[in-house]
Amino acid sequence: MVTNSLQIWRVRAGTFVLWTAAGACLVFWGLRLASPAEAALVAVAAPPPVAVDLQALSQVLGAGPAAPTAQAPAAPSRYTLQGLLAGRDSGRGAAVIGVNGQPARAFPVGAQVDEGLVLQSVGVQQARLGPSRQGEATVTLELPIKK
Repeated sequence: MVTNSLQIWRVRAGTFVLWTAAGACLVFWGLRLASPAEAALVAVAAPPPVAVDLQALSQVLGAGPAAPTAQAPAAPSRYTLQGLLAGRDSGRGAAVIGVNGQPARAFPVGAQVDEGLVLQSVGVQQARLGPSRQGEATVTLELPIKK
């Protein structure tokens, strides 16, 4: 039987390359597993949490400085609702409310608006305030109608 000597050397060279690659993989993983784990770890800082800029939100919703008043207004008129951002399904949102003639600020749902009053919920045209998040609303603020 006649055999081609070139073909035998190709098979031998291919086998040599495969065994060399297998040996290199074995050496790599052996050294990788033998090294201490502390040296391989790199500390990665977690990204900071996203913070809502309430001043920018109040500007987007159209809040501006409120006109100063000469006398203290009555309790229901102490609060002026200037804008709303309501979540449809989440129940969350924010309201831009001015208190006692001060410049309006954005308050997320659940935040304390004034002493003893918490923003309970926001709707399409109104915001409800009460003594606690789950209690009954004592003050309901309506958005002014634009002309």
